[in-house]
Amino acid sequence: MLPLVPIELFLAALCLLVLGVNLWVLLQHLLKTDIPPSIPHRMRFRILHYLFQLTMTWGNILEKLRICSMPKFFRFLHDAVTIKRNYQVVVTDLCFEEVPVRLFQPKATSSSLRRGIIFIHGGGGVFGSLDSYHTLCSFLAQKTDSVLLAVGYRKLPDYPHPAGLQDCLNASIHFLKSLKAYGVDPSRVVICGESIGGSAAATIIQIVLGRPDLPQIRAQVLIYPILQTINFQLPSHLQNQNVPFLTRDFMITCILKYFIIDPSWKDAILTGAYIPPDTWMKYREWLSSDNIPQRFGNKIQQPQFPRPFNKSAYLELKQFMDISISPLVADNEVIAQLPEALLVSIHWDVLRDDILLYKKRLEDHGVPVTWYNVEDGFHGCIFLFDKFFSFPCCWTIINAIVSFIKGI
Repeated sequence: MLPLVPIELFLAALCLLVLGVNLWVLLQHLLKTDIPPSIPHRMRFRILHYLFQLTMTWGNILEKLRICSMPKFFRFLHDAVTIKRNYQVVVTDLCFEEVPVRLFQPKATSSSLRRGIIFIHGGGGVFGSLDSYHTLCSFLAQKTDSVLLAVGYRKLPDYPHPAGLQDCLNASIHFLKSLKAYGVDPSRVVICGESIGGSAAATIIQIVLGRPDLPQIRAQVLIYPILQTINFQLPSHLQNQNVPFLTRDFMITCILKYFIIDPSWKDAILTGAYIPPDTWMKYREWLSSDNIPQRFGNKIQQPQFPRPFNKSAYLELKQFMDISISPLVADNEVIAQLPEALLVSIHWDVLRDDILLYKKRLEDHGVPVTWYNVEDGFHGCIFLFDKFFSFPCCWTIINAIVSFIKGI
């Protein structure tokens, strides 16, 4: 039996550690966080972000102690949700090509085939699950009278790129080949993705485009997606780099982990030093800050981009220019064939300009675009639509999605 005094000292030290970490996170939040001026319920927003940062910090501590990885710790808490049962929807857990999926089908009978929705959740390849997005998917299936397939793809730290994208692609193709078995009209399939799920959705559309063995996707719904990993000096990346919940530093950290890139290459990624001059001449037409409307970028002094070419960085980072990672830079012939789109951007989001650039590319090629730029929102807000920390922007986005899909 251990002596009483050492146990007391241990408990005291543990309490001091917990208090110290909590105070440090609070101080970092107060000093470094930019709260957008149009965000309502500002105290609620601050509390939510503080809890997010606290969870991340403890996850990193546990990772350094080799007790548990940060992603697994965060997912353990993030996914510890009580699933709200929707009695208007039948839910079935399945596996498509060894990928866990969840099928949401309206219980009411239908005299005709329904729309189909493929939903790919966000979370930076770190967070999110079928359970944590269950209520959102159930709500969308009911309100749009659609059969919705949610994909439970693999994530970090055990499964870096391209595992997650491959899971989403395999499950989507399986679903597209089986639509009539689930009562889905092959001419009315929508693919919907949030954040990194939006990147996967945009990539999948391009991959299956024109395949004669598959029905063509009717529309795409991309909710604040990441669409390119080439130009990180766009106005929104500079203006909103310290705005919760996706700071530029956290985004780059996720990207480094997702692609198993050493952190020493961070500066080359941010400055574009790995981009060959002739490649930038091609991409400049699509990725230059000059394509951002003046009202979004006129307050930022643009730095030199890209920086002088570094061949070593190119050899390490050239995968970032692949269209499976940066679907925004697909060839014009591909962009011109893409389906109608609903694009949702958040004004105070580092990824806002990705959406603006993609919107311009689609419209330049005659693809119909419905665009919502949410002024009072923040990255990841859709996840909170039915929770205690819900904000008005959550419902703004949900209602826009429902309205768009019902028009398909």
